[in-house]
Amino acid sequence: MKTAIVTGASGNMGQAVVKKFLKEGYKVTGTIVPNDPVKIEIDSPYFETAVVNLMDEENTAEFVGSVIRKNGTIDAAILTVGGFAMGSLAETKTADIMKQYKLNFETAYNTARPVFGQMMKQNSGRIFIIGSRPGLDAKNGKGMIAYGLSKSLIFRLAELMNEEAKGKNIVTSVVVPSTIDTAQNRKSMPDADPSKWVKAEDIANIIYFYCTDEAAVLREPLIKLYNNS
Repeated sequence: MKTAIVTGASGNMGQAVVKKFLKEGYKVTGTIVPNDPVKIEIDSPYFETAVVNLMDEENTAEFVGSVIRKNGTIDAAILTVGGFAMGSLAETKTADIMKQYKLNFETAYNTARPVFGQMMKQNSGRIFIIGSRPGLDAKNGKGMIAYGLSKSLIFRLAELMNEEAKGKNIVTSVVVPSTIDTAQNRKSMPDADPSKWVKAEDIANIIYFYCTDEAAVLREPLIKLYNNS
């Protein structure tokens, strides 16, 4: 049975990814935060959660190591943890940048590094990190300085990982969704047209496709999931 790690398993995207990979026959371990207020309504003998502080490098490495010891391999890792903050250049202090850096980059790096090391040993694996439009193109980050800067590092990290893994069956993809259709976003943007947004289930389906044999020849993917927004 193939195995997958999903960070941020209680989030909208995280839960959709967990459900999709379980449906496709994976054993899934999802990370949650201490005292997570969101209850995950997933009942499967092949799904378990782990309380992990992804900003803590040692704690995260211990978690990844425990998954490897239990399952032997990690076939896919989908890193959905992150956070958003507004702020113009005039408003954004170094402390604001560091907060977003820790939330968006360190959580991804702390997980990706030990996962990548295991995949290099097994010569196979797929890693997915969530990017953003402001991170991809600085022009889209106006008014989101700290967020855009922190997310921009995700793209560089994926490039470096793919370069290091050349010649091996290991691929790191960056998933760039536009606005995700969630109850929270509908409430915060009541005048917007949610039909133009991206559904979490569609994101999960695309991520899974990139793990299939049909997508085996793809390398260095940048997956833009914009729908009509």
